[in-house]
Amino acid sequence: MSETRAGYALPAGSYVVEPPARTPVWRLLARWAAVIGVVAAIMVGLSMLMTKPSATYACPPNCGRPPTGKAVETNPRFTAADGAFGVSYPASGAAYSVTQNASGVTAKYTAGDGGMLRLFSEPANGRTPKQIADDLITATFPDSRTAYEIPNAMVGYQHGYGEAADCWPQGANASYSRMRILVMVAIKNDLALVAGAVGPYHEFGPDYGPGPPSGANLELAEDMGKYVNSFSWKGDPAR
Repeated sequence: MSETRAGYALPAGSYVVEPPARTPVWRLLARWAAVIGVVAAIMVGLSMLMTKPSATYACPPNCGRPPTGKAVETNPRFTAADGAFGVSYPASGAAYSVTQNASGVTAKYTAGDGGMLRLFSEPANGRTPKQIADDLITATFPDSRTAYEIPNAMVGYQHGYGEAADCWPQGANASYSRMRILVMVAIKNDLALVAGAVGPYHEFGPDYGPGPPSGANLELAEDMGKYVNSFSWKGDPAR
C-alpha cells in the first residue's frame, strides 16, 4: 500500500512513495535451512558413493576373521605318531633344552630359576583328571604336599583338573630347599593330556612375577600357559 509523504529539496507538492521491500525473518531462516539441507544431502550422497559397505556376517556360524589376519605360529609343534593329539612346545635355544619321545615333549628350562616342563599324554583308563594328577605327583614326588587346587583348570580348552604341590628335597646335593610342582590334566576320548612343571619355589609379589596377583610362585609358570592352551585332541580345530 502506498502512502503520501512530504518531499524535501523538491518543488512543493505531494508525492507518492513506495515503501521499501522487507524480507520476513521466517522466510530468511527457511531459505538458509533449505540451502543447508541441500548441501548436507549432497555430502551424504557423495560419502555413500565413495564408501564401500562392510561385509556382514551371521555369527554364528560365519563369524568372519580377526582384523589382524591369521595367527602366526612361532613355536614348533609335536604331533603324536597316531595323530591322537598335538601340542606346541618351546623351541630349543637359549632358554630351553628340548627332548621328545613317543608320548610328548620334555623341555628343560635353563634360564632364570631353571626347572622342567613336560607336555605329554597317557591313557585315562577310566580315571578322572584329579586321579591322574594325584597319581603322577605321588609317583614322581612321593613326599610332596598339596598347596592348592587350581580353579577352573583347562588343558587345550577342555575342562579338567589342576593342582599345585610343594616338596622339600633332602640331602647335601639339594640346590633348593623348596620346589613348586604344577600339574594340569584334561581328558577327551579317554586320552589324558598333561602339562606339568617343576622348579624352585619363588614367591610372586609386586616386585617379582607376572604382575597380576598369582599363587603359582614358579618362574616357569609365566611361560607355561601358551603351551597348555595349545594342546589339541584328534579332530579339534587348529590351535
